[in-house]
Amino acid sequence: MKIFCCDEHVELALDVAVDETGQFPVLERVEKASEKLSTECEYCKNNATYMVSN
Repeated sequence: MKIFCCDEHVELALDVAVDETGQFPVLERVEKASEKLSTECEYCKNNATYMVSN
């Protein structure tokens, strides 16, 4: 599971990941320029800053 999110929705993404997997997720900052340009937050249309994964 991967959830891309902005700064505003990072807590929501962490909560969703914990609820779905029952484990603490990995929080990674989106660093690559190509990922930043093409990746949107899954909860709004802002650019994603973080990727929450398990």
